[in-house]
Amino acid sequence: MSDRREDPPPGTSLGSWKGLVPIGVAAATALVIGAGVDVVRSHQRAAKKQREAETTAEAAQSPARFVVGVTKSGAALVVRDAQTGADVGLPVAAPPDRRFHRVAALRDGSYVVASNAGRDVTFQRFFLDEDGRPKSLEDIAKAGVSGAGASTKWSQLAVSPDGDRIAYVTYQGMRGRVDVVSVPSGARKVWTTKSSGRIGSLAWSGATLSFVWSPVRSAGGEVRETKHEVRTLDTGGAAGDLKVSKALMTLPQGGTAAVFTGRGIVVGIVKDSQLSLQAYTLEGQPGEVLWEQKVKGDLTDLDPTPMGNGFLATAGDIYPQGTDAVPGEDLADAAW
Repeated sequence: MSDRREDPPPGTSLGSWKGLVPIGVAAATALVIGAGVDVVRSHQRAAKKQREAETTAEAAQSPARFVVGVTKSGAALVVRDAQTGADVGLPVAAPPDRRFHRVAALRDGSYVVASNAGRDVTFQRFFLDEDGRPKSLEDIAKAGVSGAGASTKWSQLAVSPDGDRIAYVTYQGMRGRVDVVSVPSGARKVWTTKSSGRIGSLAWSGATLSFVWSPVRSAGGEVRETKHEVRTLDTGGAAGDLKVSKALMTLPQGGTAAVFTGRGIVVGIVKDSQLSLQAYTLEGQPGEVLWEQKVKGDLTDLDPTPMGNGFLATAGDIYPQGTDAVPGEDLADAAW
């Protein structure tokens, strides 16, 4: 055995470096490809978000296609085409021994319906198919209102656009009670008042619940509303007396309904069969007129759409903003 060191054959060292070159190139190529895949995925995610944003924006600009109403008897729900006024599909019967009372629209196109039996109020989720035909009616398991108050013609329903919070008004005599229910947990808060009055125009803006307070007075066997005042209630605060709500403004003459938007107030005023929706500042200063519409009767309800792109007025018939009137004299309540 010889311990003489032999030099490698010519080109061996170079060959070893040649062997490393493809590996380095492969690694670099892998890095480039990986970076390219990340870029592509990033673009795909951005494109998806843009499409979703465009879809949401388009939905916010597009009026809803259907109006869901509660018949005056409370025995059924009906769906009507907002463009033609024609009924879509068959009426949906109320649950056994119950009567539908109020309905509210959600952002996802479904509806929440309040039904009552005596002093027990439950809520159901109502779904339509893509053609507007009734698809299903499902109980909202944890949500419900029961106690001293009863559903009356003055009772009101308001549901947050995402469907997480339900507010409902019941009465003991002429004294109102506001229940706010968390749909996910079933937790409930209650506000009551010792004063006689109507709690109308219930609407959500974030965690703030707005309403129109109308004190009433009995005279000659008739109940008369003496004024109409917009108030807001912080539902994140402690439950108790409704007097903790904050007064914003008294409605002008002819104004009976209003909606607090968070940035201002929209007031519904009817004069000589002409409905006007007028914007007001939080300080009660009048702004622009947002919508004018000839109507058949007095304004009894004014509801904002869950997408925040318009209003639904009830004044004899049903008036969705931006479309023709929908027949509504046979309805006790409607949502769009």
